[in-house]
Amino acid sequence: MNRFDCMEYELIRSARRSIGMELKSDGTLLVRAPLLMPKFLINRFLESHRDWIERKQASLAQRNRDAKTVLPLTEQEHRALLQQAKKTIPERVAYYAPLVGVTYGKVTIRSQRTRWGSCSSKGNLNFNCLLLLAPPEVLDSVVVHELCHRKEMNHSKRFYAEVLRVFPGYRKWDRWLKQNGALLQKRLPEKSEISSENG
Repeated sequence: MNRFDCMEYELIRSARRSIGMELKSDGTLLVRAPLLMPKFLINRFLESHRDWIERKQASLAQRNRDAKTVLPLTEQEHRALLQQAKKTIPERVAYYAPLVGVTYGKVTIRSQRTRWGSCSSKGNLNFNCLLLLAPPEVLDSVVVHELCHRKEMNHSKRFYAEVLRVFPGYRKWDRWLKQNGALLQKRLPEKSEISSENG
């Protein structure tokens, strides 16, 4: 672990040309730098981005505090959410499929702690009922993402170009889900493995 003016960071050197950084979910600042970049240039870069680092650290600390106060759904609330998701999510899939220009198979709604959606090679779609606890644009972004896998079963530039063609605000709401998804997943009751199929 390296230090910069009372700030610890993890440094990874590689054959890259530029320097970059990210704040990991555990609070560690990860810095990626070219193999031969001097340490003083790395520290100068960190100093020039101190405001960004401190804002991200404060935001992460707030999310961690929020996570400790999140109340799980009751079993009744959970089942009601699943039933609403069974109605709402297939409607959004049916709305966006013609815009993407694809067909699809079964739509399955599940309660999951790790995935928000998936698309099988047969065109069957799977979505997390917790998406209904997020802003509606988040649900739409996931629906479009999975439908676009009917054209591109990868995360290539062509795939994202298709996603952005159909849903231009995708990156904003994908970022929202990355930042807040862990809190949503904490709402699930313990041992909740329920699913529902349409189609």
